[in-house]
Amino acid sequence: MNRAEAIRFIKFGIVGAIGAMVDFGILNLGIQVFGLEKWLANTFSFAAAVLSNFTWNRLWTFPESRAQPLFKQLFQFLLVNMVGYVINQLIFLSLDRWVFDGWGAWGYNLSKAIAIGVVLFWNFGINRIWTYREIR
Repeated sequence: MNRAEAIRFIKFGIVGAIGAMVDFGILNLGIQVFGLEKWLANTFSFAAAVLSNFTWNRLWTFPESRAQPLFKQLFQFLLVNMVGYVINQLIFLSLDRWVFDGWGAWGYNLSKAIAIGVVLFWNFGINRIWTYREIR
C-alpha cells in the first residue's frame, strides 16, 4: 500500500469510528430504550452508520469522488454495505448468542465491536476497488 492509500485508509478508519459511534448509540438506544430485538436494533444502527459513512467518505476520504454522479455512487456504496450488513449481522448475532451469552449489554456491545472491525476491511476493500475505482 502506498503512502496516499495508507492515508486514505486512515481517513476511512476515522470516518468508520464516527460511524461506529452512531452505530453503537443507535444500537443501545434501540435495545435499552425502545426494547427492540437485537437484530432489528442492529439493522437500524447499521443503516444510520452507513449513511454517515457515505456522507463523510464522499466529503473527506474520497473528495475527488464528488465529480461522479451522487446516486450511482450511493447505489454502489449501498450494495457493498448490504453484503457488509449480512456479515455484520451474522457475526453480531452469533457472537452474542454463542460466545457472550449472559454478558448483557457488555456481550452485545463486544459482539458489535468485533463485527464492525471485520466489516471495516470488507467495506474499504470493495468500495475502493468498485465504488471509488476512478480515484487515483
